[in-house]
Amino acid sequence: MENKRLGIHKYFMEIANTVSKRSTCDRKRVGCILVKNKRIIATGYNGSIPGAEHCDDVGHLMVGDHCVRSVHAEVNAIIQCAIHAVSCDGSICYCNTIPCWNCFKILASSGIKKIYYSDDYEAELKDNVMKFSKDLDIPIIKIT
Repeated sequence: MENKRLGIHKYFMEIANTVSKRSTCDRKRVGCILVKNKRIIATGYNGSIPGAEHCDDVGHLMVGDHCVRSVHAEVNAIIQCAIHAVSCDGSICYCNTIPCWNCFKILASSGIKKIYYSDDYEAELKDNVMKFSKDLDIPIIKIT
């Protein structure tokens, strides 16, 4: 009998992909989970501030090339930790999209020790994120 059990990284990435289905911004549906000791401590998806209108309902609020109505998935996962008084220091991030520059800075400042992702986004910013990840010894690993 062949073992069809998912590897741990693909398992968590599939969960991040499922979380992304709750996103309320159709420009890019992003899901993020934070994991500590192989246990999920928080989830987040990109969407409006609680109580505010959603992009999917009223359209995007564009500044330059970016929709600023939505809070990014990574930030929402960290906010969930803060609301529930759970430390994310030393945890691992699984995000279906490579974190943007701002999200990378927030993840790094929050004590995330490793980042796994599956989709690329904004190639010019990826170079900065990858450079700083090396400088800070926070591996960013693409799961295919």
